[in-house]
Amino acid sequence: MNNLPLNRLGEVAKLFFKLGVIGFGGPVAHIAMIEDEVVKRRQWLTQEHFLDLLGATNLIPGPNSTEMAIHVGYIYAGWLGLIVAGVCFILPAVLITGILAWIYVNYGTLPQFSPLLYGIKPAVLAIILNALWSLGKKAVKTRQLLIIAVAVGLITWFGNINEVIALLLGGILGMIWLRNSNQINLIITALTISTTLPVITITPVVPLWKLGLFFLKVGSVLFGGGYLLIAFLQGGLVNEYGWLTQQQLLDAVAIGQFTPGPVLSTATFIGYIIADIPGAIVATVGIFLPSFLFVAILNPLIPRLRASSWTRAFLDAVNVSAVALMVVTTLQLGITTLTLTKTLYVDFFGLVIFLISAVLAIRYRINAAWLVLGGGLIGWGVSVVGYFQ
Repeated sequence: MNNLPLNRLGEVAKLFFKLGVIGFGGPVAHIAMIEDEVVKRRQWLTQEHFLDLLGATNLIPGPNSTEMAIHVGYIYAGWLGLIVAGVCFILPAVLITGILAWIYVNYGTLPQFSPLLYGIKPAVLAIILNALWSLGKKAVKTRQLLIIAVAVGLITWFGNINEVIALLLGGILGMIWLRNSNQINLIITALTISTTLPVITITPVVPLWKLGLFFLKVGSVLFGGGYLLIAFLQGGLVNEYGWLTQQQLLDAVAIGQFTPGPVLSTATFIGYIIADIPGAIVATVGIFLPSFLFVAILNPLIPRLRASSWTRAFLDAVNVSAVALMVVTTLQLGITTLTLTKTLYVDFFGLVIFLISAVLAIRYRINAAWLVLGGGLIGWGVSVVGYFQ
């Protein structure tokens, strides 16, 4: 009896560390792997229970595949299982990303490495477009949700408002419009939260507590999947705070595609760039900690939350608003990636890499890791013919 919890913890650790190592292809691929292991092979959960958990992950911020791992660990091995499953699933990506961050900081500006990143960036843009296409088809369920998405996108593009406020506005509008009810208390609460968000100022050396607070905030409101992280980083670290350049953001997303596991491990890379190893640790803990807390709170409440009509309406609108933010960010990244800096003309080779990668990702569902590798090789080949001279 006493060995049963330890045996289960060992099983959880081995399974999710393995999935963390081989988990290329994004959250959909991760969830498919988890389902195959815990439902079909090990029979830790029934198919119905697994689907209930999967639906619940859409009710909270954070990366769905990571939260599914945490849910399964909690159900199979209790509170320690919750921690072990999440940490083991995240750890491989964090370690690999940290190593790549060190290589980037020490060698990323060398000519030998720049061509690789040149070819990788358009491929990453195509990967984001593929994720956006998939999420958009699921999120835009009705004409009202489409209108909300367009409104949030236009307000974000022209009004330059905070991403968190944009998500809250979209969610509140959807809740009122879709449910035809005036949820005054929730509106007041949401507006109060939006006015008390942490304000981070630009400083020559970024204090670790401010860096951690930024990623903690992002991890607490990251609806819509891991790729929405790019929108928050663009709006916060690049445009508002100036802690990261546009080039560094693109490089961070590109290098993040080399790693298995959740895309939020990009925070490790960015934290290292900003504040070395302590920054990497603080950023990683900050962005993933909310997922552990949300799953611990949500798991016992899943039946009631799934039965609530206003919660469904609010989250439908939040998800479609998140897609709108991703569209705006993808357009901004596309302009930067596919334009020659000196001439402002369209970058022909970059455009070709993007189009080929987009077709392979959307039409043939080629794994993101292969697209990144192919883009890097093409970039290297382009450098051989003197395109960067």
